Amino acid sequence: MSKSASDWPDWVTPTSATWISSGRTCASPCRRNSLLSRGAAGGPRCVPPRHPGPQPESHKYRSTFLTVKIVRQPKKIALIGAPTSAAALRAGHERAPAALRAAGLVERLQAVGYEVTDLGDCAPQLYQPDDEHPRARNLPAILAALNELKPRVEHAVKSGALPLILGGDCIIALATIAGVRRYYHKVSLVWMDRDADLNVPATTPSGCVDGMAVSHIIGRGAPELVRFWTEPPLVREPDVALFGVDRLDAPEVELLAHSPLRRHMAADVQHQGPAVAAEAALERIHALSHEFVLHLDVDVISAEDFRATNYAASGGLRLEEVRQALDVFARQKNLAAVEMTVYNPELDADGSAARLLVDLLVSSLAGRLTAFASAESAPAAAAPVEVPLASKVASPAAAIAPAASESQAPDPLAAAAATTPSTETTSVNEASVSSAKAGRDSPPGPAGETSESVSSESQAEPESSGS
Repeated sequence: MSKSASDWPDWVTPTSATWISSGRTCASPCRRNSLLSRGAAGGPRCVPPRHPGPQPESHKYRSTFLTVKIVRQPKKIALIGAPTSAAALRAGHERAPAALRAAGLVERLQAVGYEVTDLGDCAPQLYQPDDEHPRARNLPAILAALNELKPRVEHAVKSGALPLILGGDCIIALATIAGVRRYYHKVSLVWMDRDADLNVPATTPSGCVDGMAVSHIIGRGAPELVRFWTEPPLVREPDVALFGVDRLDAPEVELLAHSPLRRHMAADVQHQGPAVAAEAALERIHALSHEFVLHLDVDVISAEDFRATNYAASGGLRLEEVRQALDVFARQKNLAAVEMTVYNPELDADGSAARLLVDLLVSSLAGRLTAFASAESAPAAAAPVEVPLASKVASPAAAIAPAASESQAPDPLAAAAATTPSTETTSVNEASVSSAKAGRDSPPGPAGETSESVSSESQAEPESSGS
């Protein structure tokens, strides 16, 4: 005997095979016709599908794939502040965005030729001891920071500008990458950091979520953060380059022994040369063929050159080595976002460290402008090619025929060829001109429109969801 609609629990969802095999006689409105064609009996009424309770916050971020045209604007930067210290071991990081602005970051970027749009700061999320959760401290505040930052990054990417995010803690990388993946399905990551940040709540010695950032990006760690992106991992392990690392905890060493994460230890970078190592890192994570995010944790700089961070230490990369690597990363056309983290103004009484960081950023981004300008001017520099008339085209035989004044007697066959227009030569010249014209007319790669297979969401903006 078939059950009536009222006998079924609320969680039953009217879907295809499950609906039919269970003996349900009332087809859902959207599936009624197809189910009737398979022999399902239509009931007197249709019950809408129900869910087993309140949906998690991340449910609204369910992703789909769209094709969206992003018009890159090489001379535009979208500045975003992420003032959070909730993932650190002490307060101070939340003051970094304001300190870097006060050090003249916007004015310096404008002076080298950028059009800067300041999208302001997210709400501050401050460090608290949170001794009730010693394995992963301040998760609610961290999630609040991520949820506010992500749509700002999305807006910046959609505008075609380069997002420049000022942290804050390293954990903001989850929101930065998720914001980029809103429009680009495949994204790589260059992680410039003294630490690998591969701990998880089960292995952390401190409960500091900053030390677990990369783990959450590759899909390991606290479920609340892993599920921040509904289809983890945010970045595949082979597409992550750890650059400049020289401090590893024992669990991180064990993980790296069998992980496909790309490792460029500080000693190796110095041995190869920062520029060569940077190019190798980009190649290994396929960043030359799709977008990548650049994360700069300023504690990657040796304490001999920079001390305004909670985790300063001697050794590691010197300031000039970091600059050389940044120059290579910044000039790549696939650079989708840049973030700078863990600068602590409380350890920078005279502001000199802030000015040093501003100089570091501006010099590398100025090189990016120069690289883009060179790429744009290259097609225009090609000399125009004139198409000769067929009656005036000399054949190759005429070009190589010896002069009549030479001791060698003139070749009558060559002389005849010289007076006859060469149809073959005209065709070759016309093909060369067509090729040259196509090169001039094609838009330069970095500033042209690009069509990408991108990641979107069910609550996408009207113009995107309607695509």
